[in-house]
Parts: sequence; structure tokens; C-alpha cells
Amino acid sequence: MGKILITPRSFGKHSKKPFELLKQRGFELVVNPYGRILTQDEMIKEVADVDGIIIGVDPLNAEVLKHAKKLKVISKYGVGTDNIDLNYAKNNNITITITKGANSDAVADYAFALMISVARKIVTIDRGCRKLDWSKVTSIGMYGKTLGLIGLGNIGKGVAKRAKGFDMKVLAYDVYKDMNFASRNNVQYVTIEKILKEADFISIHLPLTKETKYIIGEKELNMMKENAVIVNTARGGLIDENALYDALKNNRIWGAGIDVFEQEPPKNKELLDLNNIVVGSHCAASTFEAVDNMGIMAANNIIENIK
Repeated sequence: MGKILITPRSFGKHSKKPFELLKQRGFELVVNPYGRILTQDEMIKEVADVDGIIIGVDPLNAEVLKHAKKLKVISKYGVGTDNIDLNYAKNNNITITITKGANSDAVADYAFALMISVARKIVTIDRGCRKLDWSKVTSIGMYGKTLGLIGLGNIGKGVAKRAKGFDMKVLAYDVYKDMNFASRNNVQYVTIEKILKEADFISIHLPLTKETKYIIGEKELNMMKENAVIVNTARGGLIDENALYDALKNNRIWGAGIDVFEQEPPKNKELLDLNNIVVGSHCAASTFEAVDNMGIMAANNIIENIK
């Protein structure tokens, strides 16, 4: 049937079903031999004779893709396609699929967890307690506050649903408006500027494009309330990390929860020294359930598109 390169390290980690689905169809599987994200040169070497790729965040730019002469399908393990040259794929009749909805609940959970962790200084308190510092740490509450969602796709909607339990007022920005969802869930569509000025908690759920790069920079951070929390579980590059560092260091905002960086680990190591940021290793989608869902969906996307 053909050869399939699989780069995500968590693919089939908890359930062997994704591998079994592909093997049953007779595919030869090449699993990430490096145990990490592949470099461009490594990708060029690995794609030479494959018919399909199940890809994580490894580079699939034109320089890599031009070496993949047999490639028919790119099955994204997730939904973000900013690491794939979409124009090259389109011009060379390479099908691109995503695993839409597979990890939405996992990421929505994590975004909410980050907001609570930052607001209540949970990590700071934990670190203190481990050093036998039992002093009281005052923090801010979430209940009844205003939540701003920049991006109201599947994950943003999941966060909005969770906010109901906290009796939060929900503001949202999205290019595509789902008025039925908004009316059912008391979500008010507004501008990004209104969210920045009025929200106590802001969670970003956008793809990374030329238009959204650094959508949150110095100007936007300066619009936010002093006791505001910003969270990013979407893509590194949506927030200007140097501007974020300045805002946090100078206590312009209460804090941030960041699971994604432009470069991972982050280029600006000073961010890691701050006590008003909770940092994640791009693991918002990493639950047993989400990993299994993504693996099965990614495998089926290969099967359906290589006959």
C-alpha cells in the first residue's frame, strides 16, 4: 500500500489501535527514530520515499516537501498547519487533513486550568510549601469575572462552556460568528480591543497566520487591566514574548499562562525566572483520551486518502 512516516512522539502511545489500523491496510510504518521534533535536514532524509506523513510540529516547508516525490497525503496530528507549506502542497496535489475536534476538550481543560493556576498563584504557593514556607499568599478569584476569548472555534467554545460553572460574563472575538452558539451560551461577540480593555481573563484560540502573528504585543498588553490574566494554548508567535516579559516583570498585568512559545524551550529564558507566569511544554492536548482520538483520526485520514 505504501510507506507512512509518523513523527509525533505520542502517536499510539497509550492505545495501539492507530498503528493497527494502518498495519491492517498493509502500510509500511516508519516511526520517528529521533525521539524529538525532527530538524529540516532530518525531515528531508525521512520523506524521500514516503506516500504519506502523519505530522506533528516538525518542519514541512517547501524545501522539505520538494524531496518528497511520492507524497500523496499529509495527515496533521492536530489542527495547526503553520509548519506546512500549504501552497506547495496544493500546487503538487498533496492532500492535507487535520484531526479537528480530537483534542478540543483537553485543550479547553488546560486553558481553564492555567487561568485558575495563574489567578490563585497555585505554582508559587506549591513551591513555597515545598520549602516549608507556610505563609499566606493573597490571590485573585475567577468566579463572576469577565472572560475574553480571542478565537471561538471548537476549543474557544469549550472554554466558554466551562466558564458557565464560574458564572462568568463571556466576550468573544472571531472572524466567523456562530450566533446560535453565542445565544445559547450567553456569549457576546465584540472587538479584540473591547476584550483587552474589559476582560479579567483572556484566552487565545487562533491559528498562527501572517495576520495573527504578534496579535498581542506591547500596545495590546498595555490596554489590559492590571489584574488581568492572559493565557495562550494555541500557537507560539501569537504573543510577542519580549513585550509579555516586560508587562509581567513590571506587573502591568497580573500574570500569564503560556503553553506554547515561538521557540520551544523559549528563546527569552528570562520569562522562566518570573513568578507571575505558569509555563507549559506544549502539552495542553496531551491527555490519554485526546492522544488516542488524534491517533485514530490521523490514521483514518491516511487510510481514506491513499487507496
